[in-house]
Amino acid sequence: MKKKLIKSIFVFFLLGMVLVGCQEKGDTPVENTSSTSEPTSSDSHSESTEDSNHDHDHSHSHDHDHADEKQKEIYSGIFEDDEVEDRELSDWEGDWQSVYPYLLDGTLDEVLQKKVETNKDKTFKEYKDYYKVGYETDIERVVIKDDTMTFYKNGEGKTGEYEYHGYEILTYESGNKGVRYLFDLVGEADGAPRHVQFSDHSIYPTKAEHYHIYFGDEDHNTLLNELDNWPTYYFSNLSGDEIVEEMNAH
Repeated sequence: MKKKLIKSIFVFFLLGMVLVGCQEKGDTPVENTSSTSEPTSSDSHSESTEDSNHDHDHSHSHDHDHADEKQKEIYSGIFEDDEVEDRELSDWEGDWQSVYPYLLDGTLDEVLQKKVETNKDKTFKEYKDYYKVGYETDIERVVIKDDTMTFYKNGEGKTGEYEYHGYEILTYESGNKGVRYLFDLVGEADGAPRHVQFSDHSIYPTKAEHYHIYFGDEDHNTLLNELDNWPTYYFSNLSGDEIVEEMNAH
């Protein structure tokens, strides 16, 4: 009788462990958070087909989660040097507008206010002054097509052909890093800068959705030391409000 009682208790114990184990597995959610944290086109607000597909494979979603986290790290300047790849000028192809006028007319105030509330490291005025220096430029528009760049000032464009010069990895005081992609003017072109550098938070071939640009007739080493002024450009077909949405998305 005693042996039967002990055997029954043991069987009951094993059955309970199996039920608990199943419950723990069932309580672990698998989220489908597939998204484009680094959009590769100006249409960055369109719903992805993966997000709208209810039959989306969960293991594939898990891969996307890792990819998204990696993209966020890269965007924040966290990556290994050997992850950086060469890029072609076509990555920045398009018709681009400076965001500087939107800063001056108050359109970007919403973006600055969000930074104040999120980061709590500067006042609104301090952010405004910071970006006035950062965004300042007299080049209101840049058009990039094939191997050429056209820089517009007061409606007049100056065009030059450019060739790839390589990239430079910069390490900032914070410990985070950035990559600048360098291009040189081919031959002579009146009014077109001799050297151009792009920074768009990406480190391998991808279509830019916006970028910071450094340009001039100074050599690349001089331009690499420019850390205060980084004229910033978004697609020319975007309104000021759409640019605000793009900026707030990051």
